[in-house]
Formats: sequence, structure tokens, C-alpha cells
Amino acid sequence: MKKKPTITAEEFDRRFDEGEDITPFIDKSSLRRPGLEARRVNVDFPEWIIEKLDVQSMLIGVSRQSLIKLWISERVQQEQERQRSLTGASV
Repeated sequence: MKKKPTITAEEFDRRFDEGEDITPFIDKSSLRRPGLEARRVNVDFPEWIIEKLDVQSMLIGVSRQSLIKLWISERVQQEQERQRSLTGASV
């Protein structure tokens, strides 16, 4: 396996700021998405909900899992906005 070239942080920043391609200096195997790491959660739904989820997911062309994540994300955002409007504070 070919070793990636190394440079100093200052050199990396300079090249980035000047618009150079810095991808040869990035170890993609160690990249993380802070705050976006997936965690598995198991939820049991009645059959009728699964059927309705499947219909909705087919209508918009996404998987059942994607639909559930989308809807939960939207609801969490709505609740945060509602809380902010009630308290005037950041949630």
C-alpha cells in the first residue's frame, strides 16, 4: 500500500486557503461526522403502521427507514421551534 504524503498543519491550511487540492493529504479512513454518527434504535410498530409507512415511502420514492428518519427529524425540529416560541430560549 502506498503511503500518503505528509505536510505540516500550517502547510495544509495554506494550500487549502489558496484553493489547492488537499485530498492527497487526507486519510479518508479516519474521517468522522461529529454529532452525526449513527446509533441503532429498535422500534416495534403495529402491522397497520408498517403498511401505511410503506405506502408513504413508495409515494415519495424513499425507503421506509429514510421516511421514518425524515419524519422524526421534522417533528424534532417542530418541537424545538415550539419550545423556543414558548420560552424564548434556545433548545
